[in-house]
Amino acid sequence: MTSLEREYKGKTKFWKGVLVGSLVTAFAGLAIVGVATGISVIGRSVIDSQVQGQAVGSTGKAGDALKRIDMNAVERKLGSMEKIVDKYFLFEDDAQKMQDGIYKGMMAGLDDPYTVYYTPDEYRALSEETEGVYCGIGVLVSQNIQTGIVTILRVFPDSPADEAGMKKGDIVYKVGEISTAEQELDMLVQEHIRGEEGTYVDLTVLRNGEEISMHVQRRMVEVATVEHRMLEDNIGYILVTQFDTVSGDQFMEAVDDLESQGMERLVIDMRDNPGGVLEACVQMAAYVLPDDKFDGTILKTADKNGMGDRYFSEGGKVRYKADDGFNRSNFFPIEDNHELDVPIAVLINGQSASAAEVFAGALQDYGKAELVGVTSFGKGIVQSVIPLYDGSAIKLTTSHYYTPAGHDLHGQGLKPDVEVELELDEELIGTYDIPVEKDNQLQKAIEVLKGEE
Repeated sequence: MTSLEREYKGKTKFWKGVLVGSLVTAFAGLAIVGVATGISVIGRSVIDSQVQGQAVGSTGKAGDALKRIDMNAVERKLGSMEKIVDKYFLFEDDAQKMQDGIYKGMMAGLDDPYTVYYTPDEYRALSEETEGVYCGIGVLVSQNIQTGIVTILRVFPDSPADEAGMKKGDIVYKVGEISTAEQELDMLVQEHIRGEEGTYVDLTVLRNGEEISMHVQRRMVEVATVEHRMLEDNIGYILVTQFDTVSGDQFMEAVDDLESQGMERLVIDMRDNPGGVLEACVQMAAYVLPDDKFDGTILKTADKNGMGDRYFSEGGKVRYKADDGFNRSNFFPIEDNHELDVPIAVLINGQSASAAEVFAGALQDYGKAELVGVTSFGKGIVQSVIPLYDGSAIKLTTSHYYTPAGHDLHGQGLKPDVEVELELDEELIGTYDIPVEKDNQLQKAIEVLKGEE
């Protein structure tokens, strides 16, 4: 733990009692701050499979564990605790918050940082639909699962955050008077950072051990999730900052434009990409890959019973098939009549997560790309969001995902074919647009494509 992390942790109260509704562990998600939308496109480091109106039963070991809960004993104990609160608690209690805390505590008891309970209000906020336009401040952030620290991964150019002087690598310590480490990242973003256009949010960031206060206006921010340009020697460059609903089309347009300019090699930059919409990721991978290996598989998942989903290309279309026959995606089938036949290098780092790892792993397994950089985050499990009868919901870890060759990346990440740490001049640290000649990882990728490695 660094001195900065110790300072931060010392200032933050991580643990609360179950009955007051605290999450026991911080959620290691990633999000576009100010995102106007939903569960599958908040950009966090999970692949979300939303389950609508489906009865969910418990089987196997997990079901046995739940059956061992003595609900009569729980009810008696809660009744005793409630009487003690009524008789001795100094302040006025909030029965609804206590009840919500019980549900949150039950999910926390599963000892999985990605499993949480959402109140009806929280679930409504997370279920709004995203289309790539955000009323917020224009940054990409992540939250460390162990420390709760919220770090800025990217500040988008000309955004309110950029104008306020926010930099990549800043630690978001407080939003108003709220400690960020006490909040699940999705809810921190939805309830406290994004808001009405023209209003302001007060943020406290830590930079080099110094607290910096910022008064940042919320505005509509249109984020291009895919950027591209042609480098020297007909080498195309595509940067994918996250997977949003618009990313698939943006990526295909970028590839088509570069091909029309005579692209002979391609670098795809997935550094600091936290993931996001799975369908966009699969669509993008299919646009690059052939379907002559692994039965066209791009991604497959498996739950504790061996049941799962498969995303694959077959007969000129990208398709989806669930082992249980339940269709969780209305996006597929879609047309897939393109394959990119040029040498490709994919840049990854320790913040490349979830859908970014799905994309890079698929290209690596097919032998279509060499990975350059450092080992990726290693988020290889799937969360399903399951609505409950009263408008609330629970998010549960339900399955592993696997690359086409069957590799389980969880906790391990993708290993680069060519390992190289990022080394930047001091004045470039935290900046958004690093000159090509100053980016040693990008330069290494170019060397690999030219056969100079």
